[in-house]
Amino acid sequence: MTKHIGIVACSAEGAALCYRTICNEGSNLMGSYAHPEVTMHGFSLSQYMRYIEAGEWENVAGLMLSSVAKVAKAGAHFAICPDNTIHQALHLVIEKSPIPWLHIAEEVAAEAKRQNYQRTGVLGTRFLMEGPVYPDVLTELGIDYRIPRAKDREQINQIIFNELVWGRFSPEARMYFHEVIGRFKNQGCDAVILGCTEIPLLLTQESSPLPILDSTRLLARAALKKAVAEASGKNQHCS
Repeated sequence: MTKHIGIVACSAEGAALCYRTICNEGSNLMGSYAHPEVTMHGFSLSQYMRYIEAGEWENVAGLMLSSVAKVAKAGAHFAICPDNTIHQALHLVIEKSPIPWLHIAEEVAAEAKRQNYQRTGVLGTRFLMEGPVYPDVLTELGIDYRIPRAKDREQINQIIFNELVWGRFSPEARMYFHEVIGRFKNQGCDAVILGCTEIPLLLTQESSPLPILDSTRLLARAALKKAVAEASGKNQHCS
């Protein structure tokens, strides 16, 4: 038996991509059509945005705690959150959570370290790009980073909230993101972090000017590995 994964959802498109990745890639570890048990709970994005825009991270944490309590009650052994922005409140959640968590930025930074990237560009919502989530974990691993200039941060934020979270992925938005990534490349970045879980639905590795670190799929794969590895370890211990 594999471990049961709990997904604390925030925005629909990112959560759906994470869930789909777990289901589709489970076969790589478990055999055809197989994946771990998954339970997902999400509040309305509007509830999160009310607190995010006001900088009320304790209230963001309250929503996350309510969600994780629900997935834990359903049997989840650990939790993930396919939303980078609200990880700013995760430190407030972990101390009260009934089950452990994987941290999306820690998984992305670990992959950057494995790939020996020295300087990464960071894309995401304005709250994410200007917040501590990625700077904290990248700095701890000795990885330099860059964020877009102010006017690009505002435009990226508008595209995310006016288009991507609604499942709209336009050629114009794709071209604009490519231009921003091109500027990262000119600044000496050797990779770009897609630190909004909807951006991987807009951009592909094949078209990107830099190697991408897809936060959504990296988190999903880390959850898969944890679910399978911990179950295997438990079985070996019992035998």
